[in-house]
Amino acid sequence: MDLDAAIASRKRAQAIAGLRGLVRSEPRAPDEHCDLCGTTVPSDHRHMLDLDERKIVCTCESCWALRSGDAAYRPVGMRTLWLEEFQMPDELWAGFGLPIGLAFFLRSSTTECVVAMYPSPAGATESELHFASWGRLVALNPVLEQLEADSEALIVNRLSDPAAYAIAPIDRCYALVGLVKTTWRGISGGPDVERAVAGFFDELRAAAVPA
Repeated sequence: MDLDAAIASRKRAQAIAGLRGLVRSEPRAPDEHCDLCGTTVPSDHRHMLDLDERKIVCTCESCWALRSGDAAYRPVGMRTLWLEEFQMPDELWAGFGLPIGLAFFLRSSTTECVVAMYPSPAGATESELHFASWGRLVALNPVLEQLEADSEALIVNRLSDPAAYAIAPIDRCYALVGLVKTTWRGISGGPDVERAVAGFFDELRAAAVPA
């Protein structure tokens, strides 16, 4: 091998070594783990609802299959429905007594009532609803008769114009709570949380089917 060829070969080797060094230096995303057994799970892993703690837990496929029938856990819902014709009169909404126009409503098998939860800078705040108010809402919107207990919820955004309504898996509802908590700034929330909520509902609508 002549001198020019040797120099060229050495430069190629150095370039390849440099690229390998860049790959090794790139930060890796932290591994996610099953909250029940601790094994590593992929980013698109399943979720379940801890009924006692009312929180979402990450699960591997084995734990999801083994624990789906447990009394303490419930698999999250599978469907997302966009409710174009949903009826929510202002006076009925006011009767719920919620301080923010953003909330989700679920039927709790633990408390045997309907619970409203709304996001705040501190996380999810819970409020039990009067049966008569929920009954009137169901009468106006029969689709709510099929709302699966614990695993899915009616999610409401009355901060947008027009207001948005959907039935979504319960893990998506808690994802909204986390989004509000992490983007909230100051007393009123600020523009970051407004953009985040708008983007969340855009994604929800894109993934949904009409009711």
